[in-house]
Amino acid sequence: MVRNVIKTNNAPRAIGPYSVAIKIDTMVFTSGQIGLNPSNGELVDGGIEGQTRQVLTNLKNVLEASGSGLEYVVKTTVYLQDMGDFARMNAIYGEFFNQDPPARSTVAVAGLPKGALVEIETTALLKSA
Repeated sequence: MVRNVIKTNNAPRAIGPYSVAIKIDTMVFTSGQIGLNPSNGELVDGGIEGQTRQVLTNLKNVLEASGSGLEYVVKTTVYLQDMGDFARMNAIYGEFFNQDPPARSTVAVAGLPKGALVEIETTALLKSA
């Protein structure tokens, strides 16, 4: 088994002692992404919709850097600071996963890094798997 750390300039760098993704054999495990702009490391504007769109864009870029993509995601976990944002997050999420969406869990949390409104992590297959 080979363990590869994934790095890309097209998504924010880890803000702690962790990797943005790990690739092992035929799988990719991403760390949770929040709605950070990769160029300045700041949360994007636009509330839950803007942050969800940025989170999923960041995840798309991390997955592509690892040899995968959103269409290969088998499971996501969504963390919401406020479950009242569920419907608006879900609408944006549906734009990115509009066909055969992955399994998903969504949980409310007391807080997220940098005051983010949403964080999403994924497990995906590699394109060649």
